[in-house]
Amino acid sequence: MLDKILNFAEKYNMLSSGKTIICGLSGGADSVCLAYTLDMLGKRKGFNVEAIHVNHCLRGEESDRDEIFCREFCDELGIELTVVSCNVREYAERNSLSTEEAARILRYRAFEENSVGKLIATAHNANDNLETVIFNLARGSALKGITGIPPVRGNIIRPLLTVTRTEIEEFLSENGINYVTDSSNLSDDYTRNRIRHNILPQLAEINRSAVKTSVSSLDALREENSFIESETDKAYNACRFGDSLKGLSEFHPVIRKRCIARLLTEKRLPYSHDRLEEIDVLTRSKGKINLSGNIYAVSDGNCLSVKKISKPSHVEISAEFKLGSNSIFEGRTLTAELIRDKDLAYIKNVNTNLVIYLLDYDKIIGRAVIRNRRFGDKIKLIGRDFTSSVKKLISEKIPPECRDTLHFIEDEQGTILAEGLGVAQCAAPDENTVNYLKISISDD
Repeated sequence: MLDKILNFAEKYNMLSSGKTIICGLSGGADSVCLAYTLDMLGKRKGFNVEAIHVNHCLRGEESDRDEIFCREFCDELGIELTVVSCNVREYAERNSLSTEEAARILRYRAFEENSVGKLIATAHNANDNLETVIFNLARGSALKGITGIPPVRGNIIRPLLTVTRTEIEEFLSENGINYVTDSSNLSDDYTRNRIRHNILPQLAEINRSAVKTSVSSLDALREENSFIESETDKAYNACRFGDSLKGLSEFHPVIRKRCIARLLTEKRLPYSHDRLEEIDVLTRSKGKINLSGNIYAVSDGNCLSVKKISKPSHVEISAEFKLGSNSIFEGRTLTAELIRDKDLAYIKNVNTNLVIYLLDYDKIIGRAVIRNRRFGDKIKLIGRDFTSSVKKLISEKIPPECRDTLHFIEDEQGTILAEGLGVAQCAAPDENTVNYLKISISDD
């Protein structure tokens, strides 16, 4: 087993002569095995070994027992030990975290604070790695998530990732090495414990060597992921300009989405698989997608940017409606034309890209105005026997970037036309209509 650990560690350049490696020591079988084997390898390869024990103060006398064990174990090996105590429950309550997550955060914080200029070794093994993959699959994950626990991350190394828990326990038994058992690992209160106690045994019934075979599978996935990451590096460096990515559409979808994820991560913006898919489509079109608050992903079809867009306060715009051209929005024109019944066939046969609405001109009551949308707008559309909220209809049918320049026409009885939604029943043409009002809207 020692050679297996050494070969894996050397593959990922974990062990360097003259370095100090601090072993995260809980007192359990995995961490005791790690400390013991590192001490042996340190004498062979010329690096120094220390240990750190984090007392989470969660299990009363049992937690104190673990600390005492670690002190005695390190004294026996002649390893320098640092002990850090933390109040996990208080931290969890203060930050609305689970006990498990709070303990992990405080543990790694202690590792970071006590390992400046040194390496930290954690005792994650092959079983832990497979459990992590299953956990990530259950939550939903891309390739990066199912490659498992990284062998090296920053100054954190994990030399035991190819060693199974069975191999660890056999090694300790053969060498007469004691360890302690954390009673919380025996319950199914934590998700990882449920995977460990229920799912892995089921896998073992299918293949007794499931954990061992997962080692080579995950190693292959890590290599493939490493290749994709190197290609992503090239694309990201070629496309990155400030807060923008230019020319991203030229690359494979996998590379595009990883570049987008990197940009969002750098900007500390949340994303999901579905959101990455939406933004990826945006890179090859035009528009914007809200990311968080007033932060948007904006694309012109070639350049994808992350921008802060402050929503302007709503200004009410209105003008007297008249036949001919009406313009209340820059770059958009609403044209109104009076058509007699005999000319209606001509309208229906015209080949045009314009949006055209037909109203009964004689049903317009009193003075008509053209305006933008208003809070509380309602309309009873043609063919409906109920009045609808314009806000709700717009949310269902109109893209966000188009909503502020929609035209509305109202007379003394209310809204008779809402652009993108339709004509009100009260102004709808019928078999008695003689004068048709043709409304067409165009972008200049």
